[in-house]
Amino acid sequence: MMKVFRCAGRHGYAVEVSPFIPNRVACAASQYYGIAGCGTLLVLDETEAGVALVRRWEWSDGLFDVTWSEANEHVMVAGGGDGSLQLWDTTNHNAPLRVSKEHMQEVYSVDWSQTRGENFIVSGSWDQTAKVWDPALSQSLTTLRGHEGVIYSTIWSPHIPGCFASASELGGQVLFVEFPVTQSSSGDGTLRIWDVKSAACRLAVPAHRAEILSCDWCKYDQNVVATGSVDCSVCVWDLRNVRQPVNQLRGHTYAIRRVKFSPFSKTLLASCSYDFTVRFWDFSRNQPLLDTVEHHSEFVCGLDFNLHIPNQVVDCSWDETVKIYTPACLSSHSAAP
Repeated sequence: MMKVFRCAGRHGYAVEVSPFIPNRVACAASQYYGIAGCGTLLVLDETEAGVALVRRWEWSDGLFDVTWSEANEHVMVAGGGDGSLQLWDTTNHNAPLRVSKEHMQEVYSVDWSQTRGENFIVSGSWDQTAKVWDPALSQSLTTLRGHEGVIYSTIWSPHIPGCFASASELGGQVLFVEFPVTQSSSGDGTLRIWDVKSAACRLAVPAHRAEILSCDWCKYDQNVVATGSVDCSVCVWDLRNVRQPVNQLRGHTYAIRRVKFSPFSKTLLASCSYDFTVRFWDFSRNQPLLDTVEHHSEFVCGLDFNLHIPNQVVDCSWDETVKIYTPACLSSHSAAP
């Protein structure tokens, strides 16, 4: 059974299920497709009857991503079109706890670290920088430069402390490079792996011949990362040998906006696209496409698996809806970690 929340005049960019509360979802949305106008941050609860609004905040610019705190069930961070990160608390009804505006352009990605003993936020911006923050967002701890194009995605490794991946748009022809590397005029269209402690890029992978809009880490293997691109493909990479992908998943007909690995299966992942679909894949199979879900009438931009409820998926679209559902292909999927 699918449950739907409609937010008129707000176009969904990102959804994330709470790491603490099984039925709770945050959604970052924007007015006028994120091109102009304000942003809205929604906190939603799935109920027996449907999806209920818990909290709604307005922001002066579009909101493009949201991440829950891994330490406090009430707290989340959103990234805005004005270059800001905002720290929100569901027990504070009116305004964010803190706003930090160091980025010079849109913040398109935010993520909260998951490894034990760490409590950091990473942000990626169209200003070509990634920044690492403490949980209070007082000021950035470090700024990482290296991408020569817009950064669309920044994701912490769930395994390796102080390590995150980032994905960028293409700035020209890209050649294989492994760090240490000298800057060249070859442009940028890479998946990059960063070490925060040394503030250095450890690996740069020319993952696609087009912009990479999303990346994600496998929850069961520290060496496996997936990338989703404007070239309509998802590539699965083993970071120990990046000369070619482990698998290239084809089926989408327009740019892939987001990729997510399953928290319950080592080889299962999902992707959503500007072709209005969500697709589910098992990259270990010769025929990896498990199913194509077509239930939106606009770009599908946000996607997440529920960490608490096996096989439950949440997505959001420019068609002003957030949808919570369990795809039949996941219920019958037999792959295990």
